Amino acid sequence: MPFELSLRYSTPLTPIADLDEVLREFLRMVGYLPEGDEGRGSEGPIASSLALRLVRECLLKDPAKAWYAEELASALRTSKPTVYRHINKLKALDLLEEVGGASDGKGRKGYRLRYGNLARAWDFTEANAQNALRRYRETVNHLQELIERRPAEAPLRLAPSGRGGPRERGSR
Repeated sequence: MPFELSLRYSTPLTPIADLDEVLREFLRMVGYLPEGDEGRGSEGPIASSLALRLVRECLLKDPAKAWYAEELASALRTSKPTVYRHINKLKALDLLEEVGGASDGKGRKGYRLRYGNLARAWDFTEANAQNALRRYRETVNHLQELIERRPAEAPLRLAPSGRGGPRERGSR
């Protein structure tokens, strides 16, 4: 599963005392909730969206509990595929952990906030972000070295991407 996080410069939401408002804005900032036309503190569609309800009414309500897809689908009155779509988004942020098979012997996977704690789960997200940024830095440093090694008179050439460019003679 790829790690995916939106990074943007923003001020901390610490002056806001409303849990729902801070949660909505935070989940928007990290890319879990979509950007919308509604402003901060709005009670619009995002406030009642399944994505927000999954986090607010299930995962944060009982963060140590292992939630099974069937339970989440029932609690949120939606389908299992829809639940899995949102679970996968949260897994891509590395906020969820899979909890092994149930005691009923069905071997189902449960999902919960990593370590049953949002702050500790965020430690994993932060570590992944730092690793991703470090890898970008290595690539940027390599790119800079290649630029500096290029002869001064040689123009910077980019190889054709193979999409929509002029055809070579004899190719179809």
